[in-house]
Amino acid sequence: MVTGSDLLLDYLTKYFPILAFIVLALGFGAVTFALSALVRPKYPEIDKLSVYECGSEPFSDSRMPFPVRYYVIAMLFVIFDIEVIFLYPWAVTFDQLGVVGLIEMLIFIGLFVVAYVYAWRKGALEWD
Repeated sequence: MVTGSDLLLDYLTKYFPILAFIVLALGFGAVTFALSALVRPKYPEIDKLSVYECGSEPFSDSRMPFPVRYYVIAMLFVIFDIEVIFLYPWAVTFDQLGVVGLIEMLIFIGLFVVAYVYAWRKGALEWD
């Protein structure tokens, strides 16, 4: 007869490697952080405390607005990136889906091609 303690022990032995990995990862991060705090030089200089942007002096306020076109390009990238994410599971199960799966994926890709052509014609991909 299986008792509750046997089930608990079985449960813990199955998930112990995950717990050990989490403890190891957190421990590595904590030890690395502590060692870097002990070893680093503690003499801040004026140049180290100044604002630094890619090696050049800042020339305007950092809170200036970005153009809307930047966000449009970023959203288009995310949308087309998600399309690629949906292609991987389809490609893995292509043999099981058969012709119906092929037709559905062709419709899916066709909709994205139409959206891409629409965005291209509207000038959403122009950076100017």
